[in-house]
Amino acid sequence: MAKQPIQTHAAPQAIGTYSQAVRAGGNAIYLSGQIGLDPSTMQMVDGIEAQIVRVFENLKAVTIAAGGGLDNIVKLNVYLTDLAHFARVNEIMATYFTLPYPARAAVGVASLPRGALVEMDAIMSLE
Repeated sequence: MAKQPIQTHAAPQAIGTYSQAVRAGGNAIYLSGQIGLDPSTMQMVDGIEAQIVRVFENLKAVTIAAGGGLDNIVKLNVYLTDLAHFARVNEIMATYFTLPYPARAAVGVASLPRGALVEMDAIMSLE
């Protein structure tokens, strides 16, 4: 299986040893975790709502670079440092996705890179 990295300047550049996304054999694309970094400044946006929006915008940019869009996401993982913000994730997510929604998991975590309040990664399919 050949791996093809996917890269866009419309999302934050990798801050470690990973690709923004990887196409793995055909139509499966694995998106790395996105936090609320503004791609133009590489600085974290302020507040949970701004971070959630920025994460969805970053994921959207990577899905477009991969040849699709958010509606191609089949699995979304959400990591929150405070699960009290889960309802806000749902509200904002509803503005980015339409039915059928992707499968999803939400996990409470102790901390995230750069002090982020939320991180999301995803799997998308171009079929």
